[in-house]
Amino acid sequence: MIKSFLMIGQSNMAGRGFIHEVPPIYNERIQMLRNGRWQMMTEPVNYDRPVSGISLVGSFAEAWSRENQDDKIGLIPCAEGGSTLDEWAVDQPLFRHAITEAKFAMENSELTGILWHQGESDSMNGNYKVYYNKLFSIVEALRVELNAPDIPFIIGGLGDFLGKEGFGKYSAEYNFINQELQKFAFEQDNCYFVTAEGLTSNPDGIHIDAISQRKFGLRYFEAFSKKQHVLEPLNNENELINLIHTRVNTKSEKIYRKTLELAVGKISYDEFESQLIQINKK
Repeated sequence: MIKSFLMIGQSNMAGRGFIHEVPPIYNERIQMLRNGRWQMMTEPVNYDRPVSGISLVGSFAEAWSRENQDDKIGLIPCAEGGSTLDEWAVDQPLFRHAITEAKFAMENSELTGILWHQGESDSMNGNYKVYYNKLFSIVEALRVELNAPDIPFIIGGLGDFLGKEGFGKYSAEYNFINQELQKFAFEQDNCYFVTAEGLTSNPDGIHIDAISQRKFGLRYFEAFSKKQHVLEPLNNENELINLIHTRVNTKSEKIYRKTLELAVGKISYDEFESQLIQINKK
């Protein structure tokens, strides 16, 4: 059975971590919804822009799969870079698209959680003053539309690197948004807040870098699995990341990786055939 998770929010949910900075994750029990089909996950999962990259969902899904050996996890990518909270309002295209994708996924999966990260685009002009009520309307409508009144809603905080340099300097009111996000999670049922404390950014000052996205995903999973807020970094984040990055791939996963390498010209067809023989011998 596929247990699916809806990914919504803006670019730090879609992922902008640089692909080359962390080892890739390949796991045949982690699926992503693409072109109306469940496919084995490859990063970037949420291809909203040509610059999309590592997101928190890879490590979230890997942690989930370690604790749920009998099921597959399905990722429903619907995050949109740069989107404001108003663009996620119930009458707007982003909300309608997310509902459509989630309902499609629910035809052959069980919707199990919603992962939310948004706020950088609203960390200015006093938008924090109306953030709570707007988010409430969105969450309430999601649960009604998806007939999932008790579905866990995991909310990630904004990074402390904001408001300082690069594109991030414009998000000067991020602390106020964080207060509203945390207050919302504390007050609403089945909502859990995840701190971004200690996470670092790309040189642009606004996007969470690849290794921090791995840490963030582990925190999201901790909140989901324990049904509790995660208000400080996990003690064993580096150890868990090492487990993810050193996991031995199955035969199917190895073949999948080699097929990708062939498709993008990293290896020749002769090399592909030779390496396939070696994989099948093991």
